[in-house]
Amino acid sequence: MAGRRFVDLGSLDLELGGVIPDVRVAYETWGTLADDRSNAVLVLHALTGDAHAFGPTAPGQPTAGWWNGVIGLGAALDPDRWFVISANVLGGCSGTTGPSSTAADGRAYGSRFPRITVRDQVAVERALIDRLGIDRLAAVLGGSMGGMRALEWLVQAPESVASALVLAVGAEATADQIATQAVQVQAITNDAAWLDGDYAELGDGSGPHVGLGLARRIAHLTYRSELELSVRFGRQGQADEDALRDGRYAVESYLDHHAVKLSRRFDAGSYVALTQAMSSHDIGRGRGGVERALGGVDVPVVVAGVDTDRLYPIRLQAELAELLPRAGKLRVIESPYGHDAFLIEVDSVAQLVRDTLATSGVSRTPATPAASS
Repeated sequence: MAGRRFVDLGSLDLELGGVIPDVRVAYETWGTLADDRSNAVLVLHALTGDAHAFGPTAPGQPTAGWWNGVIGLGAALDPDRWFVISANVLGGCSGTTGPSSTAADGRAYGSRFPRITVRDQVAVERALIDRLGIDRLAAVLGGSMGGMRALEWLVQAPESVASALVLAVGAEATADQIATQAVQVQAITNDAAWLDGDYAELGDGSGPHVGLGLARRIAHLTYRSELELSVRFGRQGQADEDALRDGRYAVESYLDHHAVKLSRRFDAGSYVALTQAMSSHDIGRGRGGVERALGGVDVPVVVAGVDTDRLYPIRLQAELAELLPRAGKLRVIESPYGHDAFLIEVDSVAQLVRDTLATSGVSRTPATPAASS
């Protein structure tokens, strides 16, 4: 499974009550941790990502690194300079404990997997960083669901973070986001093959693949912009077919392609658990509200958004930039790609990463040689 490693963290008390008795977290690293442990950077993946932020596909790793180009020799996160860490999130399906993981009785958690929040996910990440012997991260960097966790790091443990990049996210899940996410969850749980989340009990590889594919189609429409879809597909039919006569448009085939890709590599139970965790996101919950929670963060933060993002519109990042005392001016990525630009516009994102690291107070000259883990 590429360069994946595992750490067993023991039991985790959950924000909403209950306990996960044996939490395992999967992670990957690139570069060498400095003697003073000052050069560690934590990159935080989004909904269907995993710990494989950098590198090619490999046995057990069906996708290439989701931040290739941002991480790499000579890139913004150069392993010659930085010790880069990426962990699969709690609730995921790529090595960290989630609904498809095996519980103590030898069965998959399935319907027994408890409701988790973004704060629980960050608690696991903090425990991992502690196990690695790192007291303070040079930076935490995340977009979308990763941006939620970056914010939680800033509020939960500001003393452990020297700088942060918060990208394409808001201070709390909006009604619009909760609504579109609820429909995605319903698409999965209404699939007859869902079996209350215990589909793995059949042992034949079946599951709510149709529902997961539908959820992915819905989500993908929120990730891309109307402009991109219009320019890229317009009203053209699939291949040379007449869409009006044959009833199939090219954009439908595009959505089908992404639905099939995800259903082959991602667990439906994880999709439900992580989507519900995203709906729980509220940086001000129990902290006196958003303004009070963010106003106490004394860490330099680069806040950025995408001008065509219809899932996390730019007004949400403008609010963050205004409320975070050391955020400075809002940075805007101009892109036709909508929300997904935080993964696609590599040059723009790399510059944001460089600017974030420049505020960390950590100066790194190239190490010779860099060791890759």
